[in-house]
Amino acid sequence: MRNPSELECWLTDMDGVLVHEEDALPGAAELIETFKAKGRRFLVLTNNSLFTPRDLSARLERSGLCVPEENIWPSALATADFLANQHGDKTAFVVGEMGLTTALHEAGFVVTDVDPDFVVIGETRTYSFDSITKAIRLIEKGARFIVTNPDATGPTKDGPLPATGAIAAMITTATNRQPYIVGKPNPVMFRYALNRIGAHSEVTGMIGDTMDTDIVAGMEAGLHTILVLTGSTKAEDVDVYPYRPSRVLNSVAELIPLL
Repeated sequence: MRNPSELECWLTDMDGVLVHEEDALPGAAELIETFKAKGRRFLVLTNNSLFTPRDLSARLERSGLCVPEENIWPSALATADFLANQHGDKTAFVVGEMGLTTALHEAGFVVTDVDPDFVVIGETRTYSFDSITKAIRLIEKGARFIVTNPDATGPTKDGPLPATGAIAAMITTATNRQPYIVGKPNPVMFRYALNRIGAHSEVTGMIGDTMDTDIVAGMEAGLHTILVLTGSTKAEDVDVYPYRPSRVLNSVAELIPLL
């Protein structure tokens, strides 16, 4: 197991690691500044495809975290990178918000409902029966079915709401087609993130708060994995899983002295 001080690059989850809703978690601001001061290349990852990196940077700034937009890696960007490397025309029918459509446009895609090569499902707060019906019919006609992330629900102050995975499941049931899911726990999201910052897995760490997304994906990508207990996973939950993170810390505040 490598010492964190030996690692040159870092990937870190956002919610449950750096922030909880709109509040910065202990040590988060200091961690970001330590990365910058020590010249560590880093990306903040999130499965949320609603927002652009600029939007997410502004959200983090309101929480007291100064993370430039070029250091933010949402599943929308990972999906756009993945699709840009696939064969076929760069055409897609999209169910999603600006974070996803902007990423696809910047990757050279045309968003269309006329014979697209791909149907891409992402996070949105405005799902419509018509758009889901159109997605189903296009997939049945041969469009390839892509989903930004598998999360079935998203948290709010009032309780969970249906998210990308729930809508994808409905389309799967209607079409009998399984999508390719780009976001965590698929390690492909991490591999494209590593490419983005010119990092090698052997000298990169991943910080996350979930065993079955962050940690397993980091492990499968060959990264040094650190589980923090400020999010959805508690210390007693770790023993349930057949794999283990490289380290378990109470919060990212405990990581700073190790860097």
